[in-house]
Amino acid sequence: MQFTPGKIIKGDKVIWIVLLLLSLLSILIVYSSTGALAYRRQGGATWHYLVRQVIFLSTGFGIILILVNIIPVKLYAIISRLAVYLSIGLLLLAFGMKITGHAGDATGRTLNLGFISFQPAEVAKISLIMFVARVLSRAQKSKEELFRAFKTSIFFTIIICGLIFYSDFSTSALLFVTIMSMLFIGRIPFKYLGMVIGAGILLVTLIYLTADYMPGKLSRVATIKGRIERFIHGDPNSEKGITQADYAKLAIYEGGMLGKGPGHSDVSNYMASAYNDFIFAIIVEEYGLVIAGLIIFLYLIFFFRGVVIVRRATRTFPAFLVTGLTLLLVYQAMINIGVSAGVLPVTGQPLPWVSMGGTSMLFTSIAFGCILSVSHNNQKNKESQEQLVKVATPDEDVIL
Repeated sequence: MQFTPGKIIKGDKVIWIVLLLLSLLSILIVYSSTGALAYRRQGGATWHYLVRQVIFLSTGFGIILILVNIIPVKLYAIISRLAVYLSIGLLLLAFGMKITGHAGDATGRTLNLGFISFQPAEVAKISLIMFVARVLSRAQKSKEELFRAFKTSIFFTIIICGLIFYSDFSTSALLFVTIMSMLFIGRIPFKYLGMVIGAGILLVTLIYLTADYMPGKLSRVATIKGRIERFIHGDPNSEKGITQADYAKLAIYEGGMLGKGPGHSDVSNYMASAYNDFIFAIIVEEYGLVIAGLIIFLYLIFFFRGVVIVRRATRTFPAFLVTGLTLLLVYQAMINIGVSAGVLPVTGQPLPWVSMGGTSMLFTSIAFGCILSVSHNNQKNKESQEQLVKVATPDEDVIL
């Protein structure tokens, strides 16, 4: 039996090409940006993180193929409520471990269960988007249904974003903006959304004003305030040029239009997050603004293809699911790029499918897998309709 890639590589071919191009870039840039890290942690084995990245990318592609070829789209709607409850439980567990001093890392973002460690916020992002997509898909017939959908969606959004907020403000804000965008597209009246957004701004302002008075267990809130103040008023360490944001600006400046060439980054040798949060700056340094502009264009192509998939969807749940996941990934990419360029406060958002892999990349592959699953389902529905039309239309009688 002859193997043909077309039998398993299903869904939007353009998105597959985008993923392949981003993968090639990821392998190159992670290898060149982790040289110093490899010498510090792996005894000079510079190939260690290259192999690690290839393994995570390969695993991610495997997850996508499983979701596209085996998991039906309707299953996402069925498990969405259970997934949200599971996410809340994991977030509460991570919060409790942080408060009691047993967190998986210093910030409390990582949950270490012994046999596996991961960020529960990654589970929560996909779970909440699935759940809100399900709620909105069932509430498009009347204003009363829309209002009930709004209340349900906001209730779970406040719980999940509130739990994430403590350890990861940027992810909480990213998820909140994504859900608000979904609700707006789902025809929720803007007056309701405006009240929620206003309340959110008021809450952040209140936390900012009271951050200095928080007890030691809530000292993480002071970090959020510090980042906002450094963005508005400038970082005192910038006078010495030693902040991560300064290094990122230096990398972009040195890269110029055409870059210094693959593997010739100097900034990555002393930038702590060169392979993750500030990887876009290293891309500019090595490949220049021209290639960096093409990377941005790839994410815009992905966004456009997401819109196409939504327009072709024959059911509301898949349409809302793709809407939420596409916006989440595009927003995250724009945040990473904005931080590297210095137009946004420093956050901890990786560049989707490019930054050095971890469990976050595996959850990103789930998002891509869901999107491609809906695309493949659209194609099957179109083929079924064409077959029905063909059967229903009798052949013309050629004998008169």
